[in-house]
Amino acid sequence: MAFGTRLRGVLAFLVLTAATLPGPCRAVETAPAAWSEVMPAADRIGPVEGSPPAAAAFAGDRLVGYVFSTRAVGTAKGYSGKVLDILVGLDLQARITGAKLIEQNEPIAATGRTVEDLAAFVRSYAGRSVEKPLAVVRRANGEGEVDAISGATVTSLVLNDTILSAARAVARSRHLLGAPAAPAALTGFEPLSWPQLVEKGLLAVRRITVADADRLLAAQGGHVEPPGRPDDLFLEVATGLASAPRIGGNLAGLSTFERITAEFGANDSLIFIGAAGRWSVKGTAWRRTGTFERLAIVQGEQTFRLTGADHRLIDEVKAAQAPELREAGLFALRAASGFRPDRPWRLQVMIGGVDAGGAPVSAVVEVPYELPGTAEPAAQAPTAPAGASAMPLWQEVWQRRALDIAVLVTALATLTGILFFQDQVAQRPWLWRRLRTGFLLFTLVWLGWYATAQLSVVNVLTFGEALRTEFRWDFFLLEPLIFILWSYVAVALVFWGRGAFCGWLCPFGALQELANLAARRLGVPQLAIPFRLHERLRTLKFIVFLALFAVALGSLAQALRLVEIEPFKTAIVLHFMREAPFVAWALLLVAASLVVERFFCRYLCPLGAALALPARMRQFEWLQRHWQCGRECRICQVQCPVQAIQPEGSIHPGECIYCLKCQCNYHNEWLCPPMIERRKRRERRAAAAAASRSQPTPAGHS
Repeated sequence: MAFGTRLRGVLAFLVLTAATLPGPCRAVETAPAAWSEVMPAADRIGPVEGSPPAAAAFAGDRLVGYVFSTRAVGTAKGYSGKVLDILVGLDLQARITGAKLIEQNEPIAATGRTVEDLAAFVRSYAGRSVEKPLAVVRRANGEGEVDAISGATVTSLVLNDTILSAARAVARSRHLLGAPAAPAALTGFEPLSWPQLVEKGLLAVRRITVADADRLLAAQGGHVEPPGRPDDLFLEVATGLASAPRIGGNLAGLSTFERITAEFGANDSLIFIGAAGRWSVKGTAWRRTGTFERLAIVQGEQTFRLTGADHRLIDEVKAAQAPELREAGLFALRAASGFRPDRPWRLQVMIGGVDAGGAPVSAVVEVPYELPGTAEPAAQAPTAPAGASAMPLWQEVWQRRALDIAVLVTALATLTGILFFQDQVAQRPWLWRRLRTGFLLFTLVWLGWYATAQLSVVNVLTFGEALRTEFRWDFFLLEPLIFILWSYVAVALVFWGRGAFCGWLCPFGALQELANLAARRLGVPQLAIPFRLHERLRTLKFIVFLALFAVALGSLAQALRLVEIEPFKTAIVLHFMREAPFVAWALLLVAASLVVERFFCRYLCPLGAALALPARMRQFEWLQRHWQCGRECRICQVQCPVQAIQPEGSIHPGECIYCLKCQCNYHNEWLCPPMIERRKRRERRAAAAAASRSQPTPAGHS
């Protein structure tokens, strides 16, 4: 009781402390040195003005470019859920002259990288054109590729989107992309509802009833099938130029709009198509053919087909008062195709019916569109680099890591089989030892040192921060192995508690256990922790986790500095190649595990504590116990590698790592007293039966 009171007092102090901690420092720099760093050709900077806001840069009286802040231009947010701020210079040829990181709140330290690594990545954009797509890859070897920050792929991708989307917005508004004076819809963002978009001519909408569809199909000798009431809605379709921020930003939401536009060339056009009613404008054949056969864009004498590769789904139209749409998406038309967004065009939708004999019949519904205020045709932009990817960033990452994903999924399927058929495995100690040692080696070497897929309490804190700010699945999908592991762990908590991860999938846990196994074989004496002391010490990891969580409520950046109590980054991600204090801490914990198996897991791991809290939600109790356990026998309690077995024989669900050692003992007829007694009874019955068969038959009973 006294301990509980003290613990509550400590937590109250931590929460109060977290609330008073300062937020991350925002190093907003306005000194001439900061501007000249990103625009070295300029000797003076004009006022910040225009939409989007940017400052003209001059060399004498000659305009040489523009300087702007990505925070002022867009709303791109980082993995932490907070806005990024980068100072960028752009010359009159739409090339980035320099980029400087001003503010960030990314959990980069947890990946083993430093803020300087992130700043260097930003600086590498100097000299790059914003007209063409840039792909963030692990090892860049082409003009259209950028080297990702090792271990920080998500942050690299977000920075790429932030820089490109803001630079292109400024370039369009200042006519740096070869275009003449652009209409207002192309140069800035203004919150507009769906009715306002339609009223201003930024969206074109056409409504077709069943009677209208019947008239169109009748010209081809057909009719709507199945028929309906004449006034019923057959199709309502809307379209507009979504590459204009005032249109696309309202329809898709600014963050989604900026992410999608960064995937394409600066002069590629995005067309919004949304539809409601009984008729599908997309159909299903495109999934097989790759082309939307029911849709086409017609401009002058040219017809542009829409493809699945250049299609981006919109889950929900963000504009206020938008109707409930059956389908909504953005379709890219490449600049090299010859499409001119400033000239009138029309959307063609093919609708279908049947004739009197039941044969299919089709007709075309057209929706004309002209962007208000358009001027002269825009100059054609350079062709996007061959092979540039147009798929969403997270899909591109998953595609590149397909082999790693396949290996991980195979390993998880194997682990699931071991745990589901644990009795069959535990009845064969030799099989259990080989499977356990082999899987731990895989976890340490491949999952940890090669793939660096070490889960961390950082993931928990970042997920919590995302829930408090702006949650986006695409941030988490950008790390496929981490996403798959967390998904598996979430499901495994229901079946096996924290044990599936802590006992089998944690690379640092595997390192400790394998090190202890080697120490035992070398005769290193083991330190036995008295159970009462063990019970007190294991509370430390919960205090550590709750302290980190409390600090993260006030400042995620502060919490990420304290996360260094985890040695995962040093021992697993960076392979011990780090500054001496961090290496010393990691080696100290490994050394402790030589004499106290899984010392860090037992007493200090905040991630283990986070997973232990919901462990009691486990719906299945597959670890078997004899009634004699804890009464007549304490073998399993003594041999449990993390002292998860209580003196009375029960297994603590928040401490068990599901190693199955106790289950091997449970089935061992030469070690477990109840099983020994069962074996002896069986042997006595067999001996008695054999003796009965060997006795001679009495006379007269032949």
